[in-house]
Formats: sequence, structure tokens, C-alpha cells
Amino acid sequence: KSDFINFISDQEWKSIEPVSSWFGPSSFLMSSMSALFQLSMWIRHCHGYLTENVGIPVWGSYAVFALATLISGLILGLVSEAL
Repeated sequence: KSDFINFISDQEWKSIEPVSSWFGPSSFLMSSMSALFQLSMWIRHCHGYLTENVGIPVWGSYAVFALATLISGLILGLVSEAL
């Protein structure tokens, strides 16, 4: 706490270079990272639901996600080829 107070009172913050807009919280890069993190949390939730509530074994849940990945890749490939 005292280090933070000294940082402010001694105005050491003036010597720090600002963060580039590329790494700012509202940049495309950080928004994409946030979306990937939210997707990973959703996948984790679905995995927990499949293994705990539905009773699918862990390897079965992995197989479901592998199949979903293959199908979504196939669909995205077909759509991008058609465009």
C-alpha cells in the first residue's frame, strides 16, 4: 500500500510510457482474447454438464467436442469456399 501511495505522491507515473492502443482494453486484439476466454469457459461448463449431469464419460465428452470441431471446420470451409 505504501509503495502505491509513494508512486502517486512522487509522481513516478509520469515516467511510465502509456500502453499502446493495440493492447488497450477496447482494441480488437483484447476483445478477441476476451471472446476466446468466454468460449473456453462455455466449453468447460458444457464439459462439466455432459460428464456430471448426463453421465457421459470424460473421453466421450472429448469425442463430442472433437466431432463438433471437425463439423464446424467443415461448415466454415464450405461457406468460405462458396464466397
